[in-house]
Amino acid sequence: MIKELKYVLYLFLIFIFIFFSLRYYISDEYKKKTFRSIKLIDELNYSANDGITILNSDTDNIIEYVDRNINDNKKEYKFWELLKKN
Repeated sequence: MIKELKYVLYLFLIFIFIFFSLRYYISDEYKKKTFRSIKLIDELNYSANDGITILNSDTDNIIEYVDRNINDNKKEYKFWELLKKN
């Protein structure tokens, strides 16, 4: 009997916790706080971006394309053939 009452009490406490948690996160007060904090973060980002200078790109034409056949002395390894030899 006591064991069943203990389980009922545990379930009741879990439901109460879930109820109050949902009630808090769905409330208008929580939505206002989150909106204000997001708005404050956006304002801080915009004010920090005002002092940033934009640098010009100096990476034009730095890629050199090389022919693949330049190094003909390189040995080509074939993995599966190495395993088959054993």
